[in-house]
Amino acid sequence: MGISLKPQHLKRYKDIAFLLIKHGRADILANTGLRETLGAEPFDKTLPAEPRADELARDLEKMGPTFIKLGQLLSTRADFLPPAYIQALTRLQDNVDPFPFGEVDTIVSHELGVRISKAFSNFESTPLAAASLGQVHRAWLRDGRDVVVKVQRPGIREIIAEDLDALEDIAEFLDKHTDWGKRYRFVEMLEELRRSLWRELDYRQEARNLLTLNANLKNFTRIVVPTPIEDFTTSRVLTMEYISGKKITALSPLARMELMGAELAEELFQAYLQQILVDGFFHADPHPGNVFITDDQRVALLDLGMTGQIAPRLQENLLQLLLSVSEGRSDDAATVAIKIGEVTEQFQEISFRNRIAALVGAQQAATLEQMQVGRVVLEITQASGESGLRVPAELTMLGKTLLNLDVVGRTLDPQFDPNASIRRNGAKILQERLWKALSPGNLFGGILELKDLLMRLPGRVNQILDVVARNDLKVKVDAIDELVLIEGMQKVANRITVGLILASLIVGAALLMRIDSSFRLFGYPGLAILCFMGAGGGGLLLVITILLHDRSAKK
Repeated sequence: MGISLKPQHLKRYKDIAFLLIKHGRADILANTGLRETLGAEPFDKTLPAEPRADELARDLEKMGPTFIKLGQLLSTRADFLPPAYIQALTRLQDNVDPFPFGEVDTIVSHELGVRISKAFSNFESTPLAAASLGQVHRAWLRDGRDVVVKVQRPGIREIIAEDLDALEDIAEFLDKHTDWGKRYRFVEMLEELRRSLWRELDYRQEARNLLTLNANLKNFTRIVVPTPIEDFTTSRVLTMEYISGKKITALSPLARMELMGAELAEELFQAYLQQILVDGFFHADPHPGNVFITDDQRVALLDLGMTGQIAPRLQENLLQLLLSVSEGRSDDAATVAIKIGEVTEQFQEISFRNRIAALVGAQQAATLEQMQVGRVVLEITQASGESGLRVPAELTMLGKTLLNLDVVGRTLDPQFDPNASIRRNGAKILQERLWKALSPGNLFGGILELKDLLMRLPGRVNQILDVVARNDLKVKVDAIDELVLIEGMQKVANRITVGLILASLIVGAALLMRIDSSFRLFGYPGLAILCFMGAGGGGLLLVITILLHDRSAKK
């Protein structure tokens, strides 16, 4: 059965077809019928003998912003791609040629409702940086504040909408007609990509992210996050304070020697542990290009377009996982990973536990320079996928974040040990989680629940007492087999009744033995002997019945 194609998306279909062929998934195209529909062009291009992971990253960069973001999403699916591809897609570059300043002027004026010259005392025409979704210009407000203005690329929303429609056609077909699609659920993956892109295209959301992260990290004096200027921010224009500094990768060896690298690395790692394990909201893209060293030697976190959120229950499991890995407890790490994930029919628990033991053991045997807790988390997600355990995307995003953080930490301090930092801060994180659980909001919520219980309790108790008084109380037993349960209870009741009758016969016979009677058997009072014989026969019959029925039940 072939896929139904839309003519307006024909070019994108060909690009996707060539990408699949080049990277070894031509079997999918054979099932979709794309070869007959698209012609020979995508299939007859010259292919490299062995395409590498970095070629996939470059191919996605050439295909535009939608596919760059798709690559970033795929880099969170360690159950879907090998580690080499995960690392290559993590390093995806989003640098393109800037668009003309005339279009910048038009967009900013339209979005803010005033001319650039009215809103800003100076606005540099040359951008500081340009990406596929937008570009950044330096400017000065009328009150003298130094800012940067992020302007969205014209027409980018329409391009992304068309690309997503083309991807949706293919994803729906794969999910319905291929085992590969049924296993990985491409429609769900595409919906996640769609939500992520639309959030990133709304600069008001990024402004809210900046405000949230600023509030969460207010106690970290060596960490700085730019503050948005809300009056100059719309869905397509983001204005925020300018932070003077250099990329961490641009620092000279001499400049690094002058830094308090150990203190900065430790505080940065603490800040991320709090974001991930306490706040549940974290900057998910701390690669070296997004981390600046300010002129006053603080660490600046930039570009909050990509953030992650973690539910409280998952936070507790992630804390247990990180502590297990850092302390070398491989069996505990495997148990927590199983608890986090979704067990499928193909799950091989023994094989999975053996792989986790090898990973954690290798981490403990590594030298200080080789320790990378982020890489271990990514390898755990990879082992989970290959063993039939489906883990949430948040776990891979956490691994990517920690992997980038490892690089930044080592750049600041070559002797930085992430495992030791996790162990040092474990107790503090638990304490902060406890205080968060005891926050006024949570306490008031508990009080309201208690108030609701106390208000409803008298009425419910009155209803129960009325039912008991009317003799209408019923107990519902939800057993595996109600008939077997009732039959067993009847057997028990019957045997108890027979036992009581036999016991009474024996007691009665003993009492009758003391009464003289002309009717005698075997030289004893006849009535007493008859009672003894009845009790003995009944007892023997009861034993035989029990043995026969119990054997039948076992069979």
